[in-house]
Amino acid sequence: MEAILVLVIVAALLALCYAAFNYIGVKRLDEGTDRMSEIASAIRVGANAFIRYEYKIIAVVVIIIAVVFALIFSAEYEKFSLEPSICFLIGVIMSASAGWVGMKIATYSNVRVANKARESQNIGETLKVALKGGSVMGLCVGGFALLGLFIVYVVFGNVLGLLSVDKLTDGKHIFTQCLSCYALGCSIVAMFNRVGGGIYTKAADMGADLVGKTEAHIPEDDPRNPATIADNVGDNVGDVAGLGSDLLESFVGAISSAIILAVSLYLGNVANDIEMETALLTKMMYFPLVVASIGLIASILGIAFVLLKKGSNNPHRDLNISTWFAAAITIIAAGVSAYLLFVNEAKDVLKTVNFTAGYWSPFIAATFGIVSGVIIGAIAEYYTSYDYKPTRQIAEASKEGAALTITQGLAVGMKSCMAPLIVLGITTYVSYAVSGLYGIAIAAVGMLSFVSATVSVDTYGPISDNAGGIAEMSKLDPKVRQITDKLDSVGNTTAAIGKGFAIGSASLAALSLMVSFLYAFQPEGSSLDLNFTNPLILAGALIGAALPYLFSGILIEAVAKAARKMVDEVRRQFREIPGILEGIAKPDYKTCIEISSQGAIKEMRMPAIISILFPVVSGFLFGPYFVGGLLIGATLSAIMLAIFTGNAGGAWDNGKKFIESGGIEGQKKGSPAHDAAVVGDTVGDPLKDTVGPSLDILIKIMSTVSLVAAVLFYNYNLL
Repeated sequence: MEAILVLVIVAALLALCYAAFNYIGVKRLDEGTDRMSEIASAIRVGANAFIRYEYKIIAVVVIIIAVVFALIFSAEYEKFSLEPSICFLIGVIMSASAGWVGMKIATYSNVRVANKARESQNIGETLKVALKGGSVMGLCVGGFALLGLFIVYVVFGNVLGLLSVDKLTDGKHIFTQCLSCYALGCSIVAMFNRVGGGIYTKAADMGADLVGKTEAHIPEDDPRNPATIADNVGDNVGDVAGLGSDLLESFVGAISSAIILAVSLYLGNVANDIEMETALLTKMMYFPLVVASIGLIASILGIAFVLLKKGSNNPHRDLNISTWFAAAITIIAAGVSAYLLFVNEAKDVLKTVNFTAGYWSPFIAATFGIVSGVIIGAIAEYYTSYDYKPTRQIAEASKEGAALTITQGLAVGMKSCMAPLIVLGITTYVSYAVSGLYGIAIAAVGMLSFVSATVSVDTYGPISDNAGGIAEMSKLDPKVRQITDKLDSVGNTTAAIGKGFAIGSASLAALSLMVSFLYAFQPEGSSLDLNFTNPLILAGALIGAALPYLFSGILIEAVAKAARKMVDEVRRQFREIPGILEGIAKPDYKTCIEISSQGAIKEMRMPAIISILFPVVSGFLFGPYFVGGLLIGATLSAIMLAIFTGNAGGAWDNGKKFIESGGIEGQKKGSPAHDAAVVGDTVGDPLKDTVGPSLDILIKIMSTVSLVAAVLFYNYNLL
């Protein structure tokens, strides 16, 4: 099994080295004119200032949690124990590093994308620069995630001996707690980056749109608008750093839950006197790492293939090639890995771990996860791209005013929930049928195995969006903006695909973590039952189902509060600084950046507290079964709400862009239909970029926190 750990570290280092290569390659490109460099520098300074301030707050929270873990686990294990706390800190460092590096390269890539469009006038060459910048974030997600897991396995598993059978079966579960705490460390950073970044970017975006486009009737990203720099900063903070931390957390959570479920299955078999060889347990614990590693290598090949091939004028197809190429390689390699690991195990032995399809069982589960991820992305594309009917219907409805624009968008978002859930339902059922509960976790690992390719494609979107803003503010040739707008429009679709992928993977990961939670507190060998005739479990499910709505409402209100301050500031500057709208005077960008930063940090506290403390307080009051119901209710509710908000918001945005591209005869920028579409886009902004992405964080962090504290809930509660 040492060879597998070598594969893990090789994959991680390859990804990080390729990320460094692309980082350096992007930075070597020319920034363009002095005006372009000046604007890019302002965006970079704003993004750096926000994330530094945010990371200082994260550091305080992390230290408190690490100390609490040290006290709790020392008491639980009846000896001084720092292992879970250290693993928690490793998770924080890995996730924070990925977010930091990804955001940095995004602020360097945006101006270089704009300049490449200016110099080449070629969409294919411009796409390559944007994708190269996005690939740094994607590769760092996979690379840092596996690097952290490698450290946990080698240092805590092998060097400290926590992976020995004696340690795994001593009833203390120190290694699985280390994995859970590593995942929780990733979750904490993801919560701050996703929620804080989401509030930041939408406060600035809505403030810029509501005053600039609808009141002053100036173009998007016009340099006369004081909120434009803050808007571009927000793209890097929320859509790059937040996205990367989010999917890194899902990636780690899925792998960790598969390993924990393998251990739980072994302990259950031992308790029930069912013979299960430790060699099979070891293979089951390493298989998720194998799939994740080959998926990362496949992503490297997929990204390199697109960057090295001759550029085309079809950016959508080129980006899809990267994802499909990585997915296809991962499927083939996962099949080979399953064969090599499990082929020598007898069928009777494999049946003891519910492998009903023999040694192909984990491969089938992983394949269904991979394929379902691609299908869910395609469904999101159908509902959000203006190449298809649903988004065009929203654009047509805009001719009748803002009310029908919003109504049609709501209908599209709601209808879009059904198909992805059918796909997830089929994947869950088949995975369970061939590999039991372990199979569901492997399906999540499969779906996330090529996460680096997915994040690379998704991160390309905000980079292109920023490039368009820089082109507008620098008064470049209109052809440059046409190129960046085309890339941005595709980016909106890839972002919707990424959000669908994120919530789909989060649902499988959260389900796996939930099952791990049930195993954590129930006696080994007992059946896993959450009987909904039990009023405690039913009450938990009902309250859990309401929780995402409370969480979403707080987020929308937070965005509205921060956006209101931004609107007031933009109006004040238009009113009190003569010459702004004439282009004579320079707006005060710094104040707008400060408003977004302060609003994001202030308003994110309550959502973060709810996601962490709600399951903890519930567990100590009502016990683990109530928390089990809570997790089920919250997960089901959040999946629907996240798909609805993500797709509705993406469709509103692209409906507006369809009008701007001349898709509706007689309508263009500044027309009544465009004004109505801008209103729809503004309504959708906090839904698609704040609420939707934050909901998958909510269910994963609740599941992870509950898993870490499961035994405490069982031993110490009021019921």
